[in-house]
Amino acid sequence: MPPAHQHQAAGGKRSPELADIFRAFGESYRQAHPLPRAQLKVMRAIESCRTAALGGHLQQCDTCGYQQPAYNSCRNRHCPKCGSLAKAQWLEDRKADLLPVGYFHLVFTLPHELNPLILVNKKALCDILFKAVSQTLLEFGRTHLGGSLGFICVLHTWDQRLRDHFHLHCLIPGGALSFDGSQWIAARRNFLFSVKALSPVFRGKFLALLDQAFVKEQLQFPGRTAALAEPAAFADLICSLRHKQWVVYAKRPCSSPAKVLDYLGRYTQRVALSNNRILAVAETAEGPCVTFSYRDRKHGDCARTMTLPADEFIRRFLLHVLPCGFMRIRHFGFLANRSRKPKLHRCRELLDLEQPSPPARKSARQLMLEVTGCDLSLCPTCHVGTLVIFAQLPPIEIVTGSLRGPPLDSS
Repeated sequence: MPPAHQHQAAGGKRSPELADIFRAFGESYRQAHPLPRAQLKVMRAIESCRTAALGGHLQQCDTCGYQQPAYNSCRNRHCPKCGSLAKAQWLEDRKADLLPVGYFHLVFTLPHELNPLILVNKKALCDILFKAVSQTLLEFGRTHLGGSLGFICVLHTWDQRLRDHFHLHCLIPGGALSFDGSQWIAARRNFLFSVKALSPVFRGKFLALLDQAFVKEQLQFPGRTAALAEPAAFADLICSLRHKQWVVYAKRPCSSPAKVLDYLGRYTQRVALSNNRILAVAETAEGPCVTFSYRDRKHGDCARTMTLPADEFIRRFLLHVLPCGFMRIRHFGFLANRSRKPKLHRCRELLDLEQPSPPARKSARQLMLEVTGCDLSLCPTCHVGTLVIFAQLPPIEIVTGSLRGPPLDSS
């Protein structure tokens, strides 16, 4: 992997990154707070990313002889350093899936009253969220358009202040493929479905699936959720949620494939906090604190800053670690993985489009050139030669408290 590119603060000083915060305060946090394995893996991966702990290779300029180490990336999906290349490759793969129609962006949000239960049953309840949303959209496609929709759903678990906020972003081509495959049924240009109609159906499907999970004893109730293990208390929760308005939000439609790709890039490969939002780490009378930027959605989307104790900052970030192997991006309808290729082929035939040629796989160097605008193989000293691999650098064991040994697999 290429060497790390650090974001710079004013005056050329390197700004703090998430990895710096984990290295400085992560061990004390782990000692004070027992953590599940998934969170330990994420912390360790981010701390080790692009350091000697993961090994790498020594690069040398073939013209002037300049040398520099290039350490390996952790490739953990929660790491803010590793998202750019994954995003570029994912978007390159998705280009062939786009249709020249309008796209709609819907957001389905779970009530915050469910947050304590979700945090201790993250896989089960997020699976229910995907299922309830997909069933709702497929039902509306069937009843309102008379065919099968195709859509991508992306799970986000955070708000701008890193609090738990579970919601699905759904990107939907504006039309449906008839069930017999004989026609493309176009949706209206600026309207897909009424969010007021979607909301109660989504709520009903989610609560029915949640109640089934309770009856089948698929949920856990540790800590402050213990009271919900009683059937009467759980029934009261279901009843209160059934009388609450659930939020389904429609964003402005995308009118072109280029804008769709921009949307996909912004929502699919995002992590809870990017490094460029971390502004400062400072010692205060109350202890170390982290300052980061956020957008205040409730007050005109204004840019603001927030300062949290380092422990609270780490706690909030770790709220958004997903279970190992959990798929946060899923495809449904005619975009479902098992039938995407033939159904997209049929959609293009019905829209009188040429079938796209298979996309050529680009190298990491090509993708990084597109993402950063810099040729990472160009010598930074002479600006003429090319950096080539001169020697391999084996991993160096770095002992940090209870975390030691070879790198864990990324999740």
